[in-house]
Amino acid sequence: MNVPEVNPGEVYAGATTSPAGVSTHIFLLPETFKGPWEKAMAWAAKLGGELPDRVESALLFANCKNEFEPTWHWTREELDDAFAWSQTFGNGYQSYYHKGNNDCRARAVRRLIIE
Repeated sequence: MNVPEVNPGEVYAGATTSPAGVSTHIFLLPETFKGPWEKAMAWAAKLGGELPDRVESALLFANCKNEFEPTWHWTREELDDAFAWSQTFGNGYQSYYHKGNNDCRARAVRRLIIE
């Protein structure tokens, strides 16, 4: 598989494939955010990206761990109205935190979908 073109400052993280055979290439954007989940979601959208989901976060841990501070980072997935999923880049563990947690960080991703 050829690696898609990477924009300046981005890091190519790899690709996921859905059961239907759709490939999604993941690109890590260079900026970092620290703060509550809702503000992290809005921040990522302003960059033209989105927070990664849990599968993408695991891919980022596997392929781009050195691009992250070894602490908790938000995903875009909610557990419920009060909690959202996050991943630590210290050991790869995933758990959930209260959405108002100001200590979680965030990194945005860009996706390229190939059907």
